[in-house]
Amino acid sequence: MEPVEYVSDEQMAERRADARPYTVVLLSQGPNYHADGARDIVWEHGRRNYGLRADGRLAIVLPIFDDTAVCGVGVFALGLDETREVMEHDPAVEAGVLVFEVHPARGFPGDTLPG
Repeated sequence: MEPVEYVSDEQMAERRADARPYTVVLLSQGPNYHADGARDIVWEHGRRNYGLRADGRLAIVLPIFDDTAVCGVGVFALGLDETREVMEHDPAVEAGVLVFEVHPARGFPGDTLPG
């Protein structure tokens, strides 16, 4: 493994000043995750996510594909209350296919996933 570049305390302090608040959503399987029609509901959840990304409210979407009950992570460019409201109206949440929790976070505008 390559060594990590050293960052000074001064560099960290400068960079931290650029941080802004975000909200992280963790999605997990809900009580109706395996119900008939759940896949169609998750499809509509995904369609809605594309719209939320297009209007700038949902910065990053990370579906999770492992053998756990965790289904995804989202990073919202909204406050906690706004994010909760958005998620409460998600079709998969309304149908009990997915459940969510929200967490305040800080990040750096312009950070991206590697291409």
